[in-house]
Amino acid sequence: MTITKFQGRTESEAIEKAKKEMGPDVVIMSVKTVKPKGVFRAFKGIAYEVTAALEENELDKVHASAQKEAVQMKKPESINLTADENIRIPVTQTNVPEEKAVPVQVQQQQAEQEPQEFSKPPQPSQSAIEERLDSLQSLLEDRISAEKKNQEDGMDGANGQAQEGFSFVKMLYQTLLDNEVDEKYANQILDELEKISSKGNNIDYILSHIYQKLVLKFGQPKPIEFQNAKPTVAFFIGPTGVGKTTTIAKVASRYKVDEGKKVAFLTADTYRIAATEQLRTYANILDMPLTIVYSSEEINDAVNELSEYDLILVDTAGFSHKNAVQCEDVKKLIGGLSADHKTEVYLVLSATTKYRDLQDMSNIYQTIADYKLIFTKLDETSCYGNLLNIHLYSGADLSYATYGQNVPDDIEVFDTQKIVKKLLGGD
Repeated sequence: MTITKFQGRTESEAIEKAKKEMGPDVVIMSVKTVKPKGVFRAFKGIAYEVTAALEENELDKVHASAQKEAVQMKKPESINLTADENIRIPVTQTNVPEEKAVPVQVQQQQAEQEPQEFSKPPQPSQSAIEERLDSLQSLLEDRISAEKKNQEDGMDGANGQAQEGFSFVKMLYQTLLDNEVDEKYANQILDELEKISSKGNNIDYILSHIYQKLVLKFGQPKPIEFQNAKPTVAFFIGPTGVGKTTTIAKVASRYKVDEGKKVAFLTADTYRIAATEQLRTYANILDMPLTIVYSSEEINDAVNELSEYDLILVDTAGFSHKNAVQCEDVKKLIGGLSADHKTEVYLVLSATTKYRDLQDMSNIYQTIADYKLIFTKLDETSCYGNLLNIHLYSGADLSYATYGQNVPDDIEVFDTQKIVKKLLGGD
């Protein structure tokens, strides 16, 4: 992992320098203000310093393509959602300002915060992350206190610190396994932790290291992206019972009510009459058009008729990943859309599904299209390891997550910081 600092006259300028130097996939760990020093400080403006991190293999890719311009990454806002439940749609538009913050290293000072737009991802402030790490450290230290009491009285300081670090690493490893992180990925993390714990680093350093490492492994969430000239067509695919239709309604409500976007529905789920009627109910409440597509040959005409909209959300039939016929139908539907249209595909999965089944689903749906991941029903589980497992297994970007029954409040852009804390045993 490579960590570098960049400064600019504004926060945006400093972040742009980081992306230009390290590439668009760089993770911004912190942002802080730097006050001028010296006798002429009154005549100098405040500067902004960002700390950026990137995996070594990603940095190699950046160096290989140094002549390419860094792509400005959108920082989505958060949304949360749970599938297949009754929803409450706000009658009037509400714009609730949210707090903007940037992930930071434990050792750094509190970052400046400013109001955040919905299009930017909600990231906790420096103080919030420090509080999370402090609570995690206290929790895990309590768990190993009994083991520490059994250490030999004659152990010197250096050996005592090394033993404490080793015990802490073992506790973190067991916590990951208890959270159902696959042993393969847990071992990869353990190998890295053993290297730093063997050098006698203290618990605070070890915890900070694994926290940052897990954040980097999850990567930046990728929500829906818009274009100016034509609508974005977002297909929602997935097995039965995960809540695709409800998820679509929540996404539609959030973007129309909070963002003021023009949103339309398409449904190709003609296998279940109830599914079409459910989406029609949402369309009536939200005052959005609904078009039914009966075959892949109709998809282009349907999208062209909605060309004045910003976002077209397409509901597809939920099916077992073992059903080859329905799998082929969905593949033809997505493949039938003209390449002139911006297409995004979202695989909706339940966080309560077994990892083995998630692997099978991931393999089958990858034959349909490249997709981003949406996890539903996070409020119905206490183990979050599968979110990391299937992200690493499939290589697909994470997008949204759902937690509750309210619309649009219970859907959010995937909150990496929150999930990492839970994986490490926090609340």
